[in-house]
Amino acid sequence: MFGSSTEEVRTSGDTPECGQTSGVCSSATSTSGASVIVALVEGRGLARGEIGMASLNLKYPELVLSQFADTGTYAKVNLAPSSWKCKQSTPLSTIMYRNRYNVTMYTFFITQCLDLLRYYCLAAAAALLKYLEFIQNSVYAAKSLKVSFKGSEQTAMIDSASASNLELVVNNRDHRSEHSLLGVLNHTKTPGGARRLRSNILEPLVDVDTINIRLDAIQELLQDEELFFGLTNGIGHFLDTDQLLSVLIQIPKQETVQVAEAKITHVIQLKHTLDLVPRLRMVLKNCNTALLKAYSTSLEDNRFDILLEQIKTVINDDTTYLKGSLNMRTQKCYAVRPNINEFLDIARRAYTEIVDDIAGLVNQTAEKYGLPMRTSFSTARGFFIQMKLEGVVLPEGKLPAEFIKATKQKNNYSFTTADLMKMNDRCDEALREIFHMSYLVTCQLLSTVYEHIHCLYKLSDAVSMLDMLLSLAKACTISDYVRPEFTDTLAIKQGRHPILERMAGQLPVSNNSYISEGSNFVIITGPNMSGKSTYLKQVALCQIMAQIGSFVPAEYASFRVADQIFTRIGVDDDFETSSSTFMLEMKEISYIIHNVSDRSLIIIDELGRGTSAEEGIGICHSVCEFLLSLKAFTLFATHFLELCQLESLYPNVENQHMEVQHTRSGDTGVESVVYTYLLNRGCSEERHYGLRAAEMTALPSTIIQEAKTIASKVSQQLLAKQHSDPETQRQRAVYHLANRLLQTARNSRLDPDSLRMYLKGLKKQFEAEMLAAGQPVSVDKEEE
Repeated sequence: MFGSSTEEVRTSGDTPECGQTSGVCSSATSTSGASVIVALVEGRGLARGEIGMASLNLKYPELVLSQFADTGTYAKVNLAPSSWKCKQSTPLSTIMYRNRYNVTMYTFFITQCLDLLRYYCLAAAAALLKYLEFIQNSVYAAKSLKVSFKGSEQTAMIDSASASNLELVVNNRDHRSEHSLLGVLNHTKTPGGARRLRSNILEPLVDVDTINIRLDAIQELLQDEELFFGLTNGIGHFLDTDQLLSVLIQIPKQETVQVAEAKITHVIQLKHTLDLVPRLRMVLKNCNTALLKAYSTSLEDNRFDILLEQIKTVINDDTTYLKGSLNMRTQKCYAVRPNINEFLDIARRAYTEIVDDIAGLVNQTAEKYGLPMRTSFSTARGFFIQMKLEGVVLPEGKLPAEFIKATKQKNNYSFTTADLMKMNDRCDEALREIFHMSYLVTCQLLSTVYEHIHCLYKLSDAVSMLDMLLSLAKACTISDYVRPEFTDTLAIKQGRHPILERMAGQLPVSNNSYISEGSNFVIITGPNMSGKSTYLKQVALCQIMAQIGSFVPAEYASFRVADQIFTRIGVDDDFETSSSTFMLEMKEISYIIHNVSDRSLIIIDELGRGTSAEEGIGICHSVCEFLLSLKAFTLFATHFLELCQLESLYPNVENQHMEVQHTRSGDTGVESVVYTYLLNRGCSEERHYGLRAAEMTALPSTIIQEAKTIASKVSQQLLAKQHSDPETQRQRAVYHLANRLLQTARNSRLDPDSLRMYLKGLKKQFEAEMLAAGQPVSVDKEEE
């Protein structure tokens, strides 16, 4: 028989002194109900600044070793060096101390781990597994846990602020809303597929070959309807395979009735999962692209069949996973084949007799009172009686006194009797015996399953990836997406904002985008509400979609793979850290400057708005000059029109603006602004558009008029236009021609005639630019 116990997490009273090699377990309550444990070990001495990290979600069977790990959810428990309590100013301690309001500290020693293991991430992993054993009271079966290393070089880096600014996984206004990039692309059928999609959005790929392999698979899914719908139907029947594997390989230290019942359920779910493999094989049998063929080959592994046959030697063929508490209870009772355990057969016969007695009791009670009663079941109440009141006349208008624990919902009564409650107790006792005997049999079966656990990991990987690919293909069928290319240029024709496009009633204006090595810094100006921020986010979202292997909302799209994606978009004061808007701006821009590379994509929106105009212009100008020295692709939206003069100083700067139109009412003569949301070349000619926005509010007209007068006087001093000299214009024209020729040499796939026409166009454009600089070019006419 089984006992029960309540597990409590206890805080250790021993706090190691500073300098000891130990760790701290910090427990954070997660709103998402996460069960993630993260172990961190910081290097010392010559290794100072190196951080080993290991993470494990108790729901999923993968131990992740990394420098930076996306656990896919908030951490419930962290293991980390206790030196943080000494408030040493190390990068890791600073981060943890800043967030300590969200954690509760626990001490856990890892001295032996660091002494015995060379690498810090392995030390963190050892600490994590020991914590599981001694604190969580759980261990994993030998050689059953999947261990993987995820380095930051394998994926593009997106910091948490950028992920929030771009609404990659959560809508900032309503966390329950699906208006995020994840909400747009998520049409997955399984939890594993949804997790994989989320992880890829937060960590896009950087390897072009891998991305193109995914794009090939999605293209095949879109072109082959039979394959698409066959996979959709096949994948939809899978349960959460990762979570199933996790609970299968965990060996609890205490055997209770709940543990036994859960293990039997898990074995039934495993059989259900393996039963689906042949159907998946059949659908993938005739696929053509490399990725789908690779998964088809992996599913052809005969170990799936061997494992299923071994399970069927213990579990009945007709046992399957069913919804409904009574159906599933019946499946668990009769899951194990007869004649394997004699005591189990006896317990099941006793259970069957009790269930028959319960049905007989309910029938006798119904006849006794002449009422239409039926037997029902719930996990919480066990067997009870239900009765509809339609056309029923109760004696004296109420239930007989024999019926107890009565509840009424709409037109139904639910109740029980003392005799029925006694039978439920007997039934529960028989069930405990059944689950105990079945547990002994399934434990022997699971020892065999562990020998083939690696093929189950392959199945889990295949199901989640196929589910994600189907989801990305489904997104293409809902909206008009195009397959992206990868070159050294960001070129999008008629690109659209993927989130706005999906929102009801929204028809976002499409815009072109072009950034190259020769014009890698784009300054965007325009009035408030003209669409600058939306356009910036649109470019970043399309870049991320392309790098996860998704089609993008455009007529044509070419991208340069970004190793990092940074955004600096409007923020408010942070009262928790006593940081003003300006300080937060400086922290974010400082982070970008210290981490940016030549392959980064940078989105900056309204930098310097948290201080005076003079200081804001100065900061923006100096930041722009620093970024201009790099080859990073930068989109810089600003209200400071003075920055447009950078185009005359640097040949790789290009000015663009959001166009607006002015209309005047024929009746009242009142002028109004029409926002076109279209991006055009050049600097915005709009002035005092902040005052135009203020006119739309309830501010008195006298205040608006005085503000206009003052602003006009200031503008005469601050907005004096400067013009570049002819020599600068000549150098700019030569620079642009050289870069376009290099791009053509590297990327062009044009046939000779088309290439000749393109080069002629470049020549004409160069001559026009030189002519504008006052230096006409005399070139010998080519033969046709």
